[in-house]
Amino acid sequence: MENVKPEHVGTTGKSVIDKKGAFQRAQSVFRNWVTADGSSGFKAQAGRYHLYVSLACPWAHRTLIVRKLKGLEDVISVNVVDWLLNFEKGWEFNEQRNGCTPDTVNHAKVLSEIYNKAVPDYKERVTVPVLWDKEKKTIVNNESSEIIRMLNTEFNEFCKTQAQKQLDLYPESLRKDIDDVNEWIYPNINNGVYRAGFATTQEAYDEAVTGLFEALDKVESILSKRRYLVGTSLTEADIRLFVTLVRFDAVYEQHFKCNKRRILDYPNIWPYVREIYQTPGIAETVNMEHIKKHYMLSHRSINPYGIVSIGPDLDFLAPHGRDQMSFQD
Repeated sequence: MENVKPEHVGTTGKSVIDKKGAFQRAQSVFRNWVTADGSSGFKAQAGRYHLYVSLACPWAHRTLIVRKLKGLEDVISVNVVDWLLNFEKGWEFNEQRNGCTPDTVNHAKVLSEIYNKAVPDYKERVTVPVLWDKEKKTIVNNESSEIIRMLNTEFNEFCKTQAQKQLDLYPESLRKDIDDVNEWIYPNINNGVYRAGFATTQEAYDEAVTGLFEALDKVESILSKRRYLVGTSLTEADIRLFVTLVRFDAVYEQHFKCNKRRILDYPNIWPYVREIYQTPGIAETVNMEHIKKHYMLSHRSINPYGIVSIGPDLDFLAPHGRDQMSFQD
């Protein structure tokens, strides 16, 4: 769930298909907050916190990008689950797969064990990302939109460089604008691709895919006038949108039937994606093998034979030219 205040006890539930055949995403459960001064009960400290992520998951990808941009790689450790999601066991650890790791903190075999360490009788959704407290041996938070804000501000003491310490992806002066953009990008684009892909009726699909491309057209219009979504520099809003856009043509366009247009077809969005990808450190967080194999081999209800498509060829390193353009802002 997006744009909600942190709380110690969150609302729970499972993602469902409603009576119209529309996909409804459940809310996150663990909503505690790490603070620099420790007033929340979880003090920011080097080496204390650990992230469990999937390289395929766009929500987890947000946290990896912010961790990288803020220079927190040596401060917050990471484990990567298998790209193949077993819908009976959930996310598993499988170090035999390229880019995956074992659980080096709790030595679990499946991510559900981590949730059960935090809440012994936990029976709800097991999702990534997970921010784990090694000291208290519990989950702090599993809501990506909140984790990235913690990483943005609460660990500044531990950033590698002064520039990374000063980097603010959610600056006070732009917060309202960022929140406003997030408010329509999340349901229509970030979650919109899932609403289209998991729809079980034509009505639900039509509604989701129409809203998706209306929102993408709106993004295209914004990016024709300014370099980034909100003003002249990269913000949280761009990162949250990027993780969907970078997956779009490789997965969502075909696998989720979001094929009215490709990102390649947008004269402003496609260079924008390449510029963000080429931002130092971000390319290292993108693993297209995990992305394609996760979606096409995990979602057998959509792709029953588990065939992974060969394309498309996407050159994220092609010159983007947006740094040479004149914008209104």
